[in-house]
Amino acid sequence: MSGAPVPLTLFRFVRFPLTHVDFMTDATATMAFDAALAQRMKVLRKLRLNDMFFAALTRAAAYFVLLLLGAVFISLIFGGREAAMKFGLGFLSSQSWNPVTENFGGLAPIYGTIVTSFIAMLIAVPVGLGIAIFLTETCPPVLRRPIGTAVELLAGIPSIIYGIWGLFVFAPFLQRTLQPTLIDAFANIPVLNTLFAGPPYGIGMLTASFILAIMVLPFITAVARDVFDTVPPMLKEAAYGVGCTRWEVVSSIVVPYTRVGIIGGVMLALGRALGETMAVTFVIGNAHKIAPSLFAPGTTISATIANEFTEAVGDVYTSSLILLGLILFVITFIVLALARLLLYRLEKQGGTK
Repeated sequence: MSGAPVPLTLFRFVRFPLTHVDFMTDATATMAFDAALAQRMKVLRKLRLNDMFFAALTRAAAYFVLLLLGAVFISLIFGGREAAMKFGLGFLSSQSWNPVTENFGGLAPIYGTIVTSFIAMLIAVPVGLGIAIFLTETCPPVLRRPIGTAVELLAGIPSIIYGIWGLFVFAPFLQRTLQPTLIDAFANIPVLNTLFAGPPYGIGMLTASFILAIMVLPFITAVARDVFDTVPPMLKEAAYGVGCTRWEVVSSIVVPYTRVGIIGGVMLALGRALGETMAVTFVIGNAHKIAPSLFAPGTTISATIANEFTEAVGDVYTSSLILLGLILFVITFIVLALARLLLYRLEKQGGTK
């Protein structure tokens, strides 16, 4: 006990005579304590500065995105102001597109953009969800990775490859097989005989919709598969335990549990479909008119801009194309905003907000 070092606090609260050695020990311990405290404060100050720098960097990145979005929006408004002042709201309701007389209307490309994207989602959503359900619920383990990898590889194919394949392979195939079959099958059915009427061109609105569906399929499948994997196995096992079939488990447990993620994936795919350019340009026919038949050629906003921007002569012509870009920007923004609102309501109903 007599040889044990005396605690530093004892010197602070107990008064007794100190020898020279004891004083030196106390002074050395105090200096060591102060040095350790200073070193620790230095480390804490460095960590605090790192946190402040990281917070400022992430905040700047977020503000940069907003600034970039605002700059794009303002530049589109500035570039399309001449056409907007000349045609007004009539630009949205006119099918005219005559560069010679400088009379332009955006109804045909707006119609083509909305219709092709809508049909593409009608095709891609059930197919994509079906693939995701198969991969997560019924697929043999040995096939799960190859099929999943093959589906994801579709997202890496350049859009121009889809366009070339669609023009030289897929469109002639539809012209020989599917289109004549649909024309004969719906010839005597009202409404449908108008949608599927006319000669089988091969290219057209329906062909562009099929190409878009193939292009957005990997996005829907990948997102749906990931969110399906987040379903707790206990929920599915409990459902199977009470006698539910696989269809009942998927429809009553898996899909309701992951509906927010599914809608997010669908909206991501829809945003891709609305803005797709080259693949659609190859197979849609690029006709500035609205036809009731899905087999007829048409155009989209992206295809119109890609085809004619390099040939645009005159301020009004160029401004009309930029105004179309502004309209596509607004359409995409509205769609994504509605999707976020829908997701917010679903999360609120589910009690996650």
